Amino acid sequence: MDSTTTVKQADTPATAHEILDVQQTNCCIVGGGPAGAVLALILARQGIPVMLLEAHKDFERDFRGDTIHPSVMEIMEELGLADRLLELPHSKLHQLTITTENDSVTVADFSRLKTRYPYIMVTPQVKFLNFITDEAKRYPNFELITGANVQEIIEEDGIIKGVRYRGHGGWHEVRAVLTVGADGRHSRLRQLAGFVPIETSPPMDVLWFRLPRKAEEAEGLSGRFGKGHIVVLLDRSEQWQIAYVIPKGRYQQLRTAGLETLRQSLVEVVPELSDRVEQLQDWSQVAFLSVESNRLTRWYRPGLLLIGDAAHVMSPVGGVGINYAIQDAVVAANILSNDLKTGTVKVTHLAAVQRHREIPTRVIQAFQSVAQQRIFARVLNSDPSFQLPAFLRIPILRDLPARLVAFGIWKVHVDN
Repeated sequence: MDSTTTVKQADTPATAHEILDVQQTNCCIVGGGPAGAVLALILARQGIPVMLLEAHKDFERDFRGDTIHPSVMEIMEELGLADRLLELPHSKLHQLTITTENDSVTVADFSRLKTRYPYIMVTPQVKFLNFITDEAKRYPNFELITGANVQEIIEEDGIIKGVRYRGHGGWHEVRAVLTVGADGRHSRLRQLAGFVPIETSPPMDVLWFRLPRKAEEAEGLSGRFGKGHIVVLLDRSEQWQIAYVIPKGRYQQLRTAGLETLRQSLVEVVPELSDRVEQLQDWSQVAFLSVESNRLTRWYRPGLLLIGDAAHVMSPVGGVGINYAIQDAVVAANILSNDLKTGTVKVTHLAAVQRHREIPTRVIQAFQSVAQQRIFARVLNSDPSFQLPAFLRIPILRDLPARLVAFGIWKVHVDN
């Protein structure tokens, strides 16, 4: 290592490592989630050497985000993959309906959208990731390395030159023209590169769990508001995936009260679950999501770009996190492909990726913040004056949330 090379580590104090091998690629993507996988596929299709590092041994785990929005379906169509993707087991969500103690309103009708895919596709994220990476493996310039726990970034003369990871047999080094952090809301690359996000304060957290769904029950996506509780039901064919929304910081209080309290409050809002709620027997069946929302003021440094949750953590409102992360990946591929082919990535082009994606990110986060403060917080606080916004009853205005959730403020297309 020469005098101009700096290794920034996640663990202190610094220690020397025996490096088993040093690999070279044009683009090293850290994080095998939807953004990282789609970016890797698009680059591989263009003949660009790309390496995808995933910390887990495989994708076989339970993800919260299993929705594929119309914008992603259109991107898949442009890649020639939409029909094959639809061959995966899935369900389709055409509407979002909110039911209160006194009312029921369709707040988003995706079937009215002008697209070949007027719905949200729901399929296990593991199947989507395997589908995308299997397609990428068709290209000899793509490499997926699992069990690669990135611990260090390599910086030379102020430019990020790659990473070091712990993996099979010990430490490995990857040198790259561009390193992309797509490693999620707890991004290690964001931490190592010294980025500090601007935090907001969502008023809620979410518990996720599943209960059986009967064949005769209504399909789709619905929210139930009442008695100081919010429950969202997501149709997953034979199961309901349930989001139970709680006030921020109340999780430990709820755990202390016990599962019976959770079961009772769930049945108060969704009485039809009374015949199966007892199947919720242990807290291990319940996943806790501490809701966050933040964004970076800068998504890049020379040789490094952050996308998806690594650059902007989304609230679960609208379920748009995967949608926006994949759009980030497409824009990054569109803008940076020529640089990656020539082997020199311009900082101005990294800035262009952020400039193109920052406005949609800010708009959706503002939309989520308004929904959280004016709807979710008031319901959770049992505000007696709460009513659903009147504009949701006007069809032409009701289309606005559906379009924003489905596409963002503008569509993203694959250039190549």
